[in-house]
Amino acid sequence: MSEEGSARQQELLEAAYAWVLERGWAGMSLRPLAEAIGSSPRVLLFLFGSKDGLVRALLARSRADQLAVVDAVGGGGDLAAVGGRVWAWLAAPEHRALLRLWLEGYTHSVADPGDGPWAGFAARTVADWDALFAEHQSVDDPAERALLLAVLRGALLDLLATGDAARLDAAVAAHLARL
Repeated sequence: MSEEGSARQQELLEAAYAWVLERGWAGMSLRPLAEAIGSSPRVLLFLFGSKDGLVRALLARSRADQLAVVDAVGGGGDLAAVGGRVWAWLAAPEHRALLRLWLEGYTHSVADPGDGPWAGFAARTVADWDALFAEHQSVDDPAERALLLAVLRGALLDLLATGDAARLDAAVAAHLARL
């Protein structure tokens, strides 16, 4: 593909990503998406190969944001400190669109574990967070990391459903105090 094609592909990917962040994955159709981002379904199919190819590219773009968060909340400290930084990031209202998109992708991946565009997304997410937490344990304890991830993910789901940040902040703080 030419440099111009690559630049256009990246431009359309970013525009499509912004559109999906705002509207979510549910019912994503090429025609309205293409119209909203100043393209056509044919151009999107040419650049991404198929709708599944576009979904894969959007999932990769979303995962890049997730990995940036993993890098940002890493740093020093023990598992409880890192868990606290992760929760603070997850609970921040400005991240809700990305987290709703993550939840949709995670759910699709679990519901459709075949070889479609969602395949492996959820498992890669778990592995990314587990690797971060493993870096901050003095003794390798996969069960402790899994429990922390389950608490954070459950609290996130409840936060997205209820918006009750105070209750969930207290719940996460209680778990972190036990680490």
